[in-house]
Amino acid sequence: MTLLVGFYLLVAALVVGTIFLDVYAISTFRLPGLEFATLATFASAALLRALLIVHRVQGAGPPSVPVLPEDQPALWREVGELAARVRSPLPDEIRLFAEPTAAVAIETRLSGLRVVGRTLFIGLPLVQALDAAELRAVLAHELAHTSAAHSRLTTAAYRGRVWLVAAVEGLDSHPYLQPVFAGYARVYLRLTQAISRRQEYEADALAVALAGRAATASALRKTRETGAAWDLYAECYLSLSGAGDLRPAEVFAGFRALLADRVRQAEVAGLVAEPEEISPYDSHPSWTDRQAAIAALPDPGTDPDPRPAGALLPDPPVRALERALWQGTRWSPLPWEDLVEKGMYATRNAEAVRDLAAAGQRVMGTARPYVDAAFEAIARGRQDELAGHLRDLGWKPSPTLLGGVLGQALEALLIEHGQARWTLSWSGPARLLYAGGEEVEVGGYAVRVVAEPSAIPGLRAWLDRMGVERDYVPA
Repeated sequence: MTLLVGFYLLVAALVVGTIFLDVYAISTFRLPGLEFATLATFASAALLRALLIVHRVQGAGPPSVPVLPEDQPALWREVGELAARVRSPLPDEIRLFAEPTAAVAIETRLSGLRVVGRTLFIGLPLVQALDAAELRAVLAHELAHTSAAHSRLTTAAYRGRVWLVAAVEGLDSHPYLQPVFAGYARVYLRLTQAISRRQEYEADALAVALAGRAATASALRKTRETGAAWDLYAECYLSLSGAGDLRPAEVFAGFRALLADRVRQAEVAGLVAEPEEISPYDSHPSWTDRQAAIAALPDPGTDPDPRPAGALLPDPPVRALERALWQGTRWSPLPWEDLVEKGMYATRNAEAVRDLAAAGQRVMGTARPYVDAAFEAIARGRQDELAGHLRDLGWKPSPTLLGGVLGQALEALLIEHGQARWTLSWSGPARLLYAGGEEVEVGGYAVRVVAEPSAIPGLRAWLDRMGVERDYVPA
């Protein structure tokens, strides 16, 4: 707490000092003083702006929906029993959110000295992955952080960490002041992280006492696996959201399908088996250290509860949560199969075929952006001009630029003429398949065409058989 007060004093000293410099510089009207005062004013403004942004973002919170006692009495009863046993106040609110974790948000006043509200957040992806005993261990761990022994110090320390990081980032263009705040932040993080790590071990011990050693260890392992699986899901599937103003109709059904896929299970296992990157500033101990500490604790002999975690949260408000996720967008919901088909085309193919046709029009001077104009430019050996126009249209320079764009454009032509479609796979990347199920592989062929313009007649003949007319203009 003393360090947090010191941070506020440091900010106040900077602001007051800046005001003093401004007044002095204006009253004396000396050029060196004015220059220094101007730099200090910009630095103070940047710092205050960064802190204001953090304050606003903290107040927003993640997209979530409330879980009311009358709708989920089993969950509230479980949380109430756990809170009583760890000597923690009952949360004022329980909310479901779309993160592979659980957390307690403590709303405070007076920089963390006065607690005015507690909200328990439960991640629906975690509910999908855990059994009832494991979810109980997770809830016990989080509620332990809201006990009188943890909450006030934890909240103040966390607030200080967030604000200090914001201060350092806000002063990134002020080489004289940033090192001061960066040095202070390093000291603060070192000291407070030790407290945070000790509290993590204490919360794990309470989870073991209430849910059992096996359930707590398994919950810790599965939480890490679920986090890795969710990252994979977000990167490979949710990243299609917004393409063509589309979004998935069922986010969590898709995640359940990925969790059940054996290939993805092996991939996730490989990801979590990689060595951890440990930083002295991490607020949590390493997963390995926490597992070792849990294994060393006495087992209370708690009965296992292998029911799915959904037994504590039957019929969760999934639809409401998905609406909250997409609030503020006008994206149309689609089943995953259709989203992959249309989203992959929008992100990979649409721009390529459009820009290739536009580049061909510029090189050949045609009346309209025919795709065949680009083929004619290649046939005449004007590949460099085509590539130059593609760069002008925003494509990154690359020795294989033209071949890559041509390959994606050929895929687009097959898709637009009903010869192929992108298909969903929970085991790996989306696959572009012909109507008969054979995989489309035109990338290598496109590279050869660019290198050998004599291949253009063969390309045109192949596209004729696919129903692509010579005067075709991409939509």
